[in-house]
Amino acid sequence: MAGDTARRDPATGRDKSSYKWVVLAILCFVYVLNFLDRQLLSILAKPIQDDLHVTDGQLGRLGGLYFAVFYCFISIPVAWMADRGNRVRVLSIACALWSAATIACGLAASYPQLVMARMAVGVGEAGGVPPSYSIISDYFAIDQRGRALGLFNLGPPIGQALGVAFGATIAARYDWRTAFVSLGIVGIFAAVAVWLIVREPKRGASDPAPSHVPSVDEEKVRFGQAARAFFTRPILILVALASGATQFVTYATLNFTTLFLMREKGMTLGEVAIWYALLLGIAVSTGIYFSGWLLDRLTSKTRTAYALIPAVGLALAVPFFIGFVHAPTWPIAMLFLAGPTFLNYFYLSPAVALVQNSVPANQRTLAGALLLLVMNLIGLGFGPTWLGAASDWFRAGHPGNPLQLAFYTLVPFYILAIILFLVLARALRREDASGDFA
Repeated sequence: MAGDTARRDPATGRDKSSYKWVVLAILCFVYVLNFLDRQLLSILAKPIQDDLHVTDGQLGRLGGLYFAVFYCFISIPVAWMADRGNRVRVLSIACALWSAATIACGLAASYPQLVMARMAVGVGEAGGVPPSYSIISDYFAIDQRGRALGLFNLGPPIGQALGVAFGATIAARYDWRTAFVSLGIVGIFAAVAVWLIVREPKRGASDPAPSHVPSVDEEKVRFGQAARAFFTRPILILVALASGATQFVTYATLNFTTLFLMREKGMTLGEVAIWYALLLGIAVSTGIYFSGWLLDRLTSKTRTAYALIPAVGLALAVPFFIGFVHAPTWPIAMLFLAGPTFLNYFYLSPAVALVQNSVPANQRTLAGALLLLVMNLIGLGFGPTWLGAASDWFRAGHPGNPLQLAFYTLVPFYILAIILFLVLARALRREDASGDFA
């Protein structure tokens, strides 16, 4: 009986070992909506482009820089507030805000109105992921955290797959505006569910017992102190930069693949809704989960696994990516695309787990937000912006395949990301040898 009591939350009477999985499922669903709403623009790029008469460069800025500036920088003060307050409430309010902004995207009658709505989506989504990382880290012990974060990080591929399937289907049957409005309404209901079901966990509840009990002053870490601790630690800077270089490729690819397949490979919106949705849902999900599984197995032997897992994955992805871009038809392109779609995401769970395991419990939300700031500003902000601008530049001399030529310019960023992860592996070995790690 004593053991059974210890496993139950005294405030709710729930079995804590099962309730944490309920929490994880809810947070993952919210992350699905977070990424679905974010990527809906790229999924419906062709009908939006036809309706509002925008260029590839304008689409790139809309899905990249305009969104990322608000998403990245507002996430920092939001995370700071979450570290000092109720993270569940922050997440719920953020979900409601970005869902309402998604509805506004569907009501936009011009490109400037769509820009304003996308900025508002960025403001809301800034409060989504960092609090979730911190909540999960307090529900799951360190030996389960890699797997839990890996499951949580299935949100993007599931969101991408559902976005392609439902977004493209709704747009094909009705129009692109209906897709935005419908999915925004679902997000409003999800925000209410978070508020009513998820309970705020005690900070550090699943960490090993500390050698001393922190004082009140130690618990309330100042923003400047936490930010300085992040940006002065080599391994945290390196993992953020390496992840940013990786996201430069992944976000650029995600934002233009549907348009590329439809405009230059001859795929229809109905075919996208089936085949591209299946590819995203299966390949990205298995890639993220498999990398999380590898992480739990290999990091117990060496911390360099945090860097070597993504480095090897990216190196294997490069030839498949080139094959995807070069393929003459969409079925062949899809076969090659399965490779990078599976391997490109080997970085995500290692990056998040390394940061969460390397900082004190009362700094995790802010540390997660700083990681997202660096990698999303580089990847989300400049990846789609670069690819859209490159496509516009190539269009003058190659009007039939400007996106194909633009995609080739992403290969050097693959190489840069691999090099940065190898440098991170060296820094981890050096830190382990010195014994100077959290």
